[in-house]
Amino acid sequence: MTEEQSRVTVLLVDDEENILRALQRLLMDENFDVETAASGEAALAKLRTLHNVGLIVSDQRMPGMNGAEFLGYSREIAPDAVRILLTGYSDISATIDAINKGGASRYLSKPWNDDELVQAIRDAVRQYELIAENKRLNAIIVQQNDELLEWNNNLKGRVLQQTTAIRKKSEELQETLVQSRASYHGVIEALSNLVELRGKRTHQHSRNVATLAADAAKELGLKSEEIETIRIASLLLDIGEIGIPERILLITPDSMGPEEFREYSQHPVRAQLLLDNIEELRPAALLIRHHHELFDGSGFPDKLSGEQIPYGARIIAFADEIDRAAMTPLLLGSIADQSLARASLKCGSSLDPALHTVFKKVVSHFYNSGPKHEEYSTVELELKPEQLQPGMPLSRDLLSGSGLLLLHRGKVLDAGKIESVKRYYALDPAKSGVFVLVKR
Repeated sequence: MTEEQSRVTVLLVDDEENILRALQRLLMDENFDVETAASGEAALAKLRTLHNVGLIVSDQRMPGMNGAEFLGYSREIAPDAVRILLTGYSDISATIDAINKGGASRYLSKPWNDDELVQAIRDAVRQYELIAENKRLNAIIVQQNDELLEWNNNLKGRVLQQTTAIRKKSEELQETLVQSRASYHGVIEALSNLVELRGKRTHQHSRNVATLAADAAKELGLKSEEIETIRIASLLLDIGEIGIPERILLITPDSMGPEEFREYSQHPVRAQLLLDNIEELRPAALLIRHHHELFDGSGFPDKLSGEQIPYGARIIAFADEIDRAAMTPLLLGSIADQSLARASLKCGSSLDPALHTVFKKVVSHFYNSGPKHEEYSTVELELKPEQLQPGMPLSRDLLSGSGLLLLHRGKVLDAGKIESVKRYYALDPAKSGVFVLVKR
C-alpha cells in the first residue's frame, strides 16, 4: 500500500458553506485528507467514490436528510468509519437518534471550541487507524496461521515420508550388517577348515581350543568382545603353519633342528601378517602372535614373560596345551584328568599358573560331559540329507567327501543347516550319510 493510499480521508457534511470552509481551514495542516459535502444525499454519493474514509463529521440540522438519517445510511457504505455529530444544545433527541441509529461515537455542540474540535477529530482518526491496523494485523495472523497449518501438515507428511525412508534404510542396513556378520563368521569358519585340512593331527583341534578358551574367558568374567576375539584367535591359531613342511609339524619343537625350529618359529608372525589386512581380525592376530610365548620368557617370537604376554594369549596357550595333551594316548584315568595333569606340570614355566583353577572346571565339563540330548534316546541312525528333520542332533562330526569338517558332533539341526547339508553333499558327496540321534 502506497503512502497516498494509506492516508485517511475525513468527510465533512454541512449545508452551510461557510462552516465547511471554516472546518477545512482548521484541518488544513493535519495528516489526513479532507473532503466536503453540502447535504446528506451528496455525501452518500461522494462516499461511494472515496477510499479509506476513516471519519465522517455531519451537522444534524440539514434540509432534506438530517444528520442522524445520513449517518445511518453511511454505515452501509463505510461501516468502519468513525462518526461525529455536530448539533445544538436543544437537539437532544436528534443526538440520541444519531448515536442509536447512525452509529455516532461522539457529538460536538455548536458553536464549537476550535481546539476541542480539532483534538476530537484527531482522536477519531487515530481510533480508526488503530482499528484498521488491528484488523490488518489480525488478517496477517490468520493468513500466517493458515500458512503455518498448511506447512505443518506438509511437514508432517514429509516427516512421515522421511521416517518411513529412514526406517527402511535402517532395516536394510541392519540386514546388511547381519549378512556382513554372517559372511565374516563364514570367512573365519572357512579359514579354520583350511587349517584343519592339513591332516588328522589338527582335525578338530582348533575348535576344541576355541571352546575351551572361550569357556575359560567367560568364567573369568571377560567382556563379550574379548571372548569373541579369543574364540576367533583360537580357530585361526595355526593358520601360519600353512606352507611349513608336514615333516616339521609332525615333531615337537624340542626335537627340531636349528633350521627346522627357525622355520617353525616364524608361523605366529606369519599368521599376524596374514590377518593384519583385515582390520577386524587385528586384535585376534595379536593373540595368535603371542600364543607361543612362555610364562618364564623362553618362548617365541618376542621372548615375553608373565603379564607381558597378553591375557588372551595366555588363556589360549593353556587351552592349546590341554587339547594337545588330550590327543595323546592315555595311561590311566579320564581325558580331562590326564590332560589337566599334563598341563599342570608346565604351570609356572610354560603356562600361567593363575589359570589352573578355571581350566580345571572348564576341562572337566568339556571332556567329561559331552553333548547331552535328554529328549532323545541313544539310538543312532545314519540318514540321507533329504531324510533329516529339524531338531535332530548330530551324533558324529559331519565331514564332506574331501574331509572338510562341516558341522560338529552335538549340533542340533534346523531348516537352514539341513539346506546347507544338502548343498554340501551335492558339491562334495560324502562316503557316508549323516549320523543323528532320534527318538525310539
